[in-house]
Amino acid sequence: MYKEKIDAYIDSKKDELLNDLMTLVRIDSQKGESSEGKPFGEGPARVLQEAEKLLQTYGLYVKNYNNYVVTGDLFEGEKGLDVLAHLDVVPASKDWSVTQPFEPKIVDGRIYGRGTADDKGPAVALLYAIRAIKELGIPMKKSVRIVLGSDEECGSGDLAYYYSIEKEAPYTFTPDADFPVINIEKGRLEASFHASFADGLKLPGIVSLASGDKANVVPQRAGMVIGGLEKTALAACADKVTAETGVAFTLREVTEEILTSQIEENMNAEYVRDTMDEAKKDCDSAVFFFVEARGQAAHASTPQEGKNALTAMLRLAATLPLAESEGLQAVRALAELFPYEDTCGKTLGIYREDEESGAVTLCFSILRCTAHGLSGVFDARLPVGCTEENTKVPVREKLAARGICMDDNQMVKPHCVPGDSDFVKTLLGSYERYTGIKGEPLSTGGGTYVHALERGVAFGCMVPEVDNHMHGDDEFMVIEQLVLSAKIFADAIIKICNELA
Repeated sequence: MYKEKIDAYIDSKKDELLNDLMTLVRIDSQKGESSEGKPFGEGPARVLQEAEKLLQTYGLYVKNYNNYVVTGDLFEGEKGLDVLAHLDVVPASKDWSVTQPFEPKIVDGRIYGRGTADDKGPAVALLYAIRAIKELGIPMKKSVRIVLGSDEECGSGDLAYYYSIEKEAPYTFTPDADFPVINIEKGRLEASFHASFADGLKLPGIVSLASGDKANVVPQRAGMVIGGLEKTALAACADKVTAETGVAFTLREVTEEILTSQIEENMNAEYVRDTMDEAKKDCDSAVFFFVEARGQAAHASTPQEGKNALTAMLRLAATLPLAESEGLQAVRALAELFPYEDTCGKTLGIYREDEESGAVTLCFSILRCTAHGLSGVFDARLPVGCTEENTKVPVREKLAARGICMDDNQMVKPHCVPGDSDFVKTLLGSYERYTGIKGEPLSTGGGTYVHALERGVAFGCMVPEVDNHMHGDDEFMVIEQLVLSAKIFADAIIKICNELA
């Protein structure tokens, strides 16, 4: 009855949708330093404020929850559905080729920019679905609320704050993943660990090794400062590791320019300078090299799709002819427990597989190592059947046996909404109505924005057959997919707020 009107309306608003998306993409909304009124930093607060203007412009009933989230209700009344999207983004490298991360650009039917796929594009598609319902005057028994957050990529503290004030809606979906519907999400163990070394730097040896910024991203780069080795020996080992992994290495002698322009990005340049100066007192002929590994980023839930620069660098470090030390023993232990090829935890002894939720995935994502100690983080995604006893405990024991202490991190349990529920069936119906493709509920290793919500599922906005470079360079969204998604969302919202009300 209303499908033709919805379709025509959203088609007519495509340019406006893209302009609104560009406005949000231009804002660098990576998490920053918290300050009064800006719990996740300047960028996340600014993008929420810009989104608040859009919600007000399109006539929604808007509320800003202290710059944690912004909400917009279709009308004042009982809610039947919450739709959630986040406006924060992961860090962006300098290696984009189509455009710069925060300079959106349309090329060949795609819109490029950080957040176009995750999750600013889907957020705007949701907004236009609600805008269509409102401006076309489609009757609704219950209201829908769009919830736009600002901390999904770094722990969802935004939703924790919001749900400490508001109750979960009867139904919730987020376009933070793929169509058709994701009703099962793996559990997660984001584990941190540390170790201290008493003997300090011995040459030849590692001054510093650093990689990774986010636990949920396969690290694209790693840096290491190493001293006391001939460049030819170092280069030969690096070439061997490149042949084995596909991760490329560059070697440069450490100069003051390298210290300030390169090393500062990865590690503490002052520490590196002081440590090198101290080592040269005992061996004034020692030469120090900055080794950089360049891999390929990917989401931690699909580590096999990336090239982990960190584990490749560990392999290199473990194979070099270095002086024995506590630090070298720890580096070799990490290289042994987290080998480059193992992205499913077999070496750690935590591999499991479930028919519906899949297999364990493992991403070693952050490491900071000096001659005096190390700290690191790995991210494991866990199917049904994984428990603390068969996952967390054995990892802790294996690390402890090698002198590395794992912190007492909380394990997040797997999440499941029954695939035969009316809610999931309704979403699948909307997807099938617009695509003509039979939809089946799916599972994911990615923790979507609704993982902690009892009645939440992921619904769109991407499709598995298109690699949107999410969390990587040249992230994009297919424009027609955004437009189609807005139509599907509108259809689903109408059905849920009327038929399931």
